[in-house]
Amino acid sequence: MATVGVGARLHFGFQNLSLAHARLYGGLGVALAEPRVRVTATRAESVDCADETVRRYAERATAVLEVPGATVSVAESLPRHVGLGSGTQLALATLAAVAHAYDREPEVRERAPELGRGGRSGVGVAAFEDGGFVVDGGHPTARFTTDPPATGEWTVPPVVARHELPTDWRFVLAVPDAARGRNGDHEEESMRAVVERADPGIADEVAGVVNRRLLPAAAEGRLDDFGDAVAAVGRLNGAWYADEQGGVFRPPVGTVVDELAGHPAVTGVGQSSWGPTVYGLTDAAREDAAAAAAREALRAADVDGEVRVVEAASRGARVE
Repeated sequence: MATVGVGARLHFGFQNLSLAHARLYGGLGVALAEPRVRVTATRAESVDCADETVRRYAERATAVLEVPGATVSVAESLPRHVGLGSGTQLALATLAAVAHAYDREPEVRERAPELGRGGRSGVGVAAFEDGGFVVDGGHPTARFTTDPPATGEWTVPPVVARHELPTDWRFVLAVPDAARGRNGDHEEESMRAVVERADPGIADEVAGVVNRRLLPAAAEGRLDDFGDAVAAVGRLNGAWYADEQGGVFRPPVGTVVDELAGHPAVTGVGQSSWGPTVYGLTDAAREDAAAAAAREALRAADVDGEVRVVEAASRGARVE
């Protein structure tokens, strides 16, 4: 038997979505300590799992590992399609649990494409491996000028920068009770539309923010400067997505972001992936005030939702 647990991740955005540049995508994000997914696997002669999604991941995992089967159960799970990386973390946790049940190394980076992960952003895979704040190098644009490669026919983008964030930093999460973020074929169609008309000049602006502001602030542990840069990256990305999601941030996320961004206890406010999760950066001394501000932001948007304050994860998945 083996149990694998790993936290969620936030996705701050991409470095480039224009076909005019040599590298496409290039994700930025951070691993979180919570909420978590926890998967247990035991050896078996076939695949047995009550959760249909996890069963499909387990079937693929047993195939790529060349093992007969596994009985798989999920003790904790992430909310799906809300911007917390549930798909990648669940798929990789399933792969790792099955592998360790057979005393195998999961080799998640090499095998992730065969589970359909890492086709755009490498943040989820990197967060699973080592935690921290990560920036990936994207994919060669030439591979995406026609149809995207089939499942398994890509490599996960390389990590080009990783930093452990200060232990007193906190992320406040506000998850509105709203429609789930885009996924599956709908997400593929939306991303294709965004990429085909993306302004290459926005990528140049993102590059300046990342290289001259975000990475130095991460390396030196400057919370306010890091937060300002994260917020800038999010708004620049939102300009690419505006036609697809109805604004720089999708409704009602835009109202939550605007309300939360105006509170002195919070910086670096944005939308994770397609949302609806809104994140903001604070520290341990101000986490109660940040949580209260997030609840007030949800009320201002006239939506219910969940608020929690969590730490960044300084390490990747854990095996029990």
